[in-house]
Amino acid sequence: MLNQDPIRIVEEEIDTAVESRNDSLPTLRELGPPDLVHLVKQSVKSGNKQSGVYHHVTGIDASSSASLAAYVNTLIYTPNDKTSKIISGLYCCYNAFSRLDMRVDVKIPGGVESYCIDERGDKRVASDALWMETFLCAVLRAYAYADDGSGDSIKKIIGVRRFDPITSTEMEHKFLDAAERLFFKGPQLGSEPEVQVPNNVSNHLTTGLINYIHTTGRYTSGINLFEKLRSRDTEVSSLLARVMLSADEEVQAVKLLHDAVSKLPMDYSLLDCQANFCQSKGRLDWALECAKRGVTAAPSEFATWAKLAEVYVGLEQWDLALLTLNSCPMFTYQDKDLPRMPDPARILLPVMPESILDEIDDPPQNYDEVHPSLRKLHAAGYKGTFLKAYSILTEVTARIGWDQLLRIRSQVFVMEEEYRSEKQITSVNQTSNANASTTALRGTPSPGINGTASDGQPDGETDSPADDEETLNEQQSSPGSPPDSARIADESIEKPEHTITSEVVKSGNDDPADSSSASSKYTQFHNKRLCERWLDNLFMVLYEDLRIYTIWRSDMAQAQSKNSDYRKSAEEWEILGELAERLHHFPEAVEAYQACLRVRFSPKAMKGVLKMYENQGRSGETLQAMIRLIAWQYRWYSEFSPALLRTVRKLIETEGAVKVRSIVQATSLPQPVLDLTHRYVELCVAFRSSGSEA
Repeated sequence: MLNQDPIRIVEEEIDTAVESRNDSLPTLRELGPPDLVHLVKQSVKSGNKQSGVYHHVTGIDASSSASLAAYVNTLIYTPNDKTSKIISGLYCCYNAFSRLDMRVDVKIPGGVESYCIDERGDKRVASDALWMETFLCAVLRAYAYADDGSGDSIKKIIGVRRFDPITSTEMEHKFLDAAERLFFKGPQLGSEPEVQVPNNVSNHLTTGLINYIHTTGRYTSGINLFEKLRSRDTEVSSLLARVMLSADEEVQAVKLLHDAVSKLPMDYSLLDCQANFCQSKGRLDWALECAKRGVTAAPSEFATWAKLAEVYVGLEQWDLALLTLNSCPMFTYQDKDLPRMPDPARILLPVMPESILDEIDDPPQNYDEVHPSLRKLHAAGYKGTFLKAYSILTEVTARIGWDQLLRIRSQVFVMEEEYRSEKQITSVNQTSNANASTTALRGTPSPGINGTASDGQPDGETDSPADDEETLNEQQSSPGSPPDSARIADESIEKPEHTITSEVVKSGNDDPADSSSASSKYTQFHNKRLCERWLDNLFMVLYEDLRIYTIWRSDMAQAQSKNSDYRKSAEEWEILGELAERLHHFPEAVEAYQACLRVRFSPKAMKGVLKMYENQGRSGETLQAMIRLIAWQYRWYSEFSPALLRTVRKLIETEGAVKVRSIVQATSLPQPVLDLTHRYVELCVAFRSSGSEA
């Protein structure tokens, strides 16, 4: 719904926002930032006084200069502002294929000029081919920068209007036609951070296409598109199979995968799709063979190793899961191309009238009162490959426990204490040093757990798991002071001993010339591996997560035993909910999110509760949460969230559009708020989603 723009970010000096965008063009790597709309306002009383205001936007039709000029024209008339008038508007939309910034300059009164700016700041002519590329990029950005309902994307960039780029089947045809024409240019756009080398089936274009198909449920359109592309490149079969599986056409998908793998036996995308399908059917033995071949086909890709680790976790082969995780190639996370704007003179973000709802507009209470220990949880900032690796590690912990994880870790990796002890013994017998990077990879499995006593333990390290359990039992059996939650956490959660990383071994302390006799000296390290530093750090971060979680649950139990209230600020409850969710303790996560919502509204907490309602099939409660999330999104100028649209579509598939409309309308909330949810339902009806026929 295009209405007058309520956002006003006022510049200190006119055109500084446009100049900042010009300066950032050479640094853009992937899809580019959201579209920039810059307006020049002139005082009605004083004709010489001008000011610049701007905002960002996604989801506007960028197929021609006329469509962008039409959006600027919707911003010209401001009935609430009687003191100034808009005399010009500039719309900037980035073309990531050709690395050009498309510009539409609207003069009021006057004409419209369209052109493009290259990385050097030179003007170029805007052709029809460039506009088709720009239109496709604009749609992909609308999905890439959309919020998932938790509010994280909205809070990252201030003053962004988000619209649905495809609201009809006609726009869908235009989008899919452009995607077909430009499909094999997709690798130019880059890819998700988990992919090292973009290719024809792993890039931002294919990610956007799959996201669109899954969001709208337009599986037939997706199958038709990929069928045509498959005739040009068999590699596209992996995308076609994924869409077929989502559309419940499993028989055709399996036949397709069989034929495609026969032609491309070492295509890792096809093998990954096969592994996923076998996992979903519980045939982990078959999935294992596919995952192993995927690693052989693409050993430098993170996704293949992560899939193999997941399969080992499913097979409960914990040692192999850790060794596989240790072999994952990790990539530095590259964030999206966020706009870098100068500090504004002021920011005006008025409340949208349609989104006024008391419970989501309540002022935050104790918002900044957060315990320092909760601020220091590093796992909350993990993204990309590190987030996925941490998720696998926490899943193993949730299934076998922390103590057992440490035991397995000490069996497969060279621990710091045993390395130092063995090195001291060796130095007494021989003056020459050994190269542990060679010896750690030779020999037969070591029967011991740690291989050393705890006498020479470094400061800050704890005893072995068995010793720790004995100490804890002695303390619990002896009378003493009332239990302290932090002390209990330290006693029950053993702090992990550091492993020896390859960086330590290669730091120059060992003599490479003596590596030939290393296996005879370091006898305890037979068949052990050197742990990568990043994985060693993950264990330390996981320990801190578990320690804070244990303190929280212990404090909660003590408060309940004393029938007293356990008080936390809303943001603390939100952090604890995220913590429990990271550790795969989902009931406890929902408990924290619900406690947060009792203090004040939080989109992240409501999204966490929404997941529980969806999993339990509670349609009424799901819609109640959806109404509030959609209203909160609209309050912050977001009229489009693929995640929320997907939830509405799934509800319509199970309950029917008529029943969903009735439940929404029966809610005792203001009608403008309910109409926001009705728009999502109408969109599903327009796309003829399953269940919307009636």
